[in-house]
Amino acid sequence: MHIFLFRPRTVCASLFAAALLAGCAAPSAPPAPKPEPPRCQAAAAGEMLVGNWLSVRKQKGVAGELRTLFTLHPDGTMAYTEQLKRGKKPSQGLAEAGCWKHDQQTLILRTLESNGAPVSLDDPIYTNRYQIISATDKALSLKDADGTAVTARRMSPGYRLPF
Repeated sequence: MHIFLFRPRTVCASLFAAALLAGCAAPSAPPAPKPEPPRCQAAAAGEMLVGNWLSVRKQKGVAGELRTLFTLHPDGTMAYTEQLKRGKKPSQGLAEAGCWKHDQQTLILRTLESNGAPVSLDDPIYTNRYQIISATDKALSLKDADGTAVTARRMSPGYRLPF
């Protein structure tokens, strides 16, 4: 038969040391606040790019027709909707929202949300620059960073891509 002897002084010292160590543990830091998304800046009065612009094109290596709707609001907000239409198959799409800016001969689109989810503001993929080749009240001709030509026509206010 084994007899275990507990020394009260040793047990108390052990409990005290454990409590002291637990009390010295670094408190967990609160999570860092999320950075505020950039605020959109209103377009200049009379800015001719304000409106709905529809581009319909075929792209090499993509089966089907790409439909892109740029909606540029006077308050500097934008919606970018792209839809891939392939015959009788259901369309596939992308819906982005954010800010836009007209800087000299460049249209800059800054995505803040993609398909309803916030994006990483540090990721350069969410900033798109288009060289403005020509702009009239009815047509917009752009060139993207890869040199691809984008021709769009002005659509009525409230126009949406069909499903």
